[in-house]
Amino acid sequence: MPTNITRIHFIGIGGAGMSAIAKILLQKGYTVTGSDITKSEAVHRLERFGAKVFIGHCRENIKDVEAIVVSTAITADNPEVVAARERGIKIFHRSDMVAMLMNEAQGIAVAGAHGKTTTTSIIALMLEKSGLDPTIIIGGDLDYLNGNAKWGQGKYLVAEADESDGSFIKLSPHIAVVTNIENDHMDHYGTMESILQAFKDFLEKLDSVTGLGILCFDNAYVRDIAANINRKFVSYAVDHEAEYMARDITIRGTTTIYTVYHKETKLGTIELNVPGRHNVANSLAAVAVGMSVGLSFEQIAEGISMFRGVKRRFQTKGRVDGVWVVDDYAHHPTEIATTLQAARDVKPKRLICVFQPHRFTRTKLLIKEFGGAFGMADILILTDIYAAGENPIPGVSGELIKDEVERQSGKKAVYIQDRANIARYLTEIVESGDLVMTMGAGNIYLAGEELVEKLVEK
Repeated sequence: MPTNITRIHFIGIGGAGMSAIAKILLQKGYTVTGSDITKSEAVHRLERFGAKVFIGHCRENIKDVEAIVVSTAITADNPEVVAARERGIKIFHRSDMVAMLMNEAQGIAVAGAHGKTTTTSIIALMLEKSGLDPTIIIGGDLDYLNGNAKWGQGKYLVAEADESDGSFIKLSPHIAVVTNIENDHMDHYGTMESILQAFKDFLEKLDSVTGLGILCFDNAYVRDIAANINRKFVSYAVDHEAEYMARDITIRGTTTIYTVYHKETKLGTIELNVPGRHNVANSLAAVAVGMSVGLSFEQIAEGISMFRGVKRRFQTKGRVDGVWVVDDYAHHPTEIATTLQAARDVKPKRLICVFQPHRFTRTKLLIKEFGGAFGMADILILTDIYAAGENPIPGVSGELIKDEVERQSGKKAVYIQDRANIARYLTEIVESGDLVMTMGAGNIYLAGEELVEKLVEK
């Protein structure tokens, strides 16, 4: 970190990545201020740690700061950014801060289209429970951290590497995990070739002698990149040949048990207390990391067994009269299908999916894929698109996905344009034994919370 800067201001401090870095800087002794448009739980937590947070953006907010931090979501015409430029105040991107923190440690960076937060969280907990006291920066809340970050005294820093805007190539990790690669974030990359090049560049930031890639060979794009990089790596997979493999997978409710093999040598058994084959893969990445940093298999297995999930990742919102209400962040067709399969594996009477599309551009680009993503749901309810700051695209709405699902599957779906009306509809159709899953990266979790409240009132 810059040694001549002690007062740092975060614009959009309540964001997942921004709040994590702000918390670590507070723990390291920096004076941290910030601004945001709402007073979220993340903002309240930072205030309890000593941050001063302004609600709303204005020039006066940065009068006493030496540097500001922005994310890609903050535009150049933000009044605080404009004032900082006029006054010659240093402006750092969020990824610059992660890179500087990582340069002070041995970095373990987790990249990929899906599974980053869960994989990073499992690795962090495993290292924590093994006594290594890592610094942690993740994009979701963990109960044992009371948030999404921690400054540790150990030599490792574990962080998500965000590929969405290409900024992850600023990182120079000691270990780089790639969980998968997909055609997402096309608004930034434009072509699949650009996405693949970005991941290749990310892996080539590893030291050519001491660096190590940990790559999921279940993904064809990852296998292709592995064949074209000049860096050391180990592979892991659930459904493909790899150095680390999961076999004999047994699902018992929300618990999954599997056996780990390394190059055909049996290492032992993992008990994973979150559902889904995709989480087997996420935890297998942690096994590979643990073995690479010298942990015993027993330490690895114990750490993984303690993991109970991340906020908004298959998160139970409530169980009322036999109805189980769960929320998940899945918003890409692959994530949706994978998460619904995990929900199906716990054998509910009926699986009811309530999906809120995220971004007009993603909905338009992936409409065919969305049409085939919901096959595991018995009942599908769609609502309108969560814009995430985008301007509407004519003809693109949640109803477009409804029509595509019905066209591909021949099954009827339900479209409720206003999210606020979903809970009332659900109370009329749910039965004991149902699993209701709200899904999306916006505010659809509110529908699940409202459903739980209405069921309790009944």
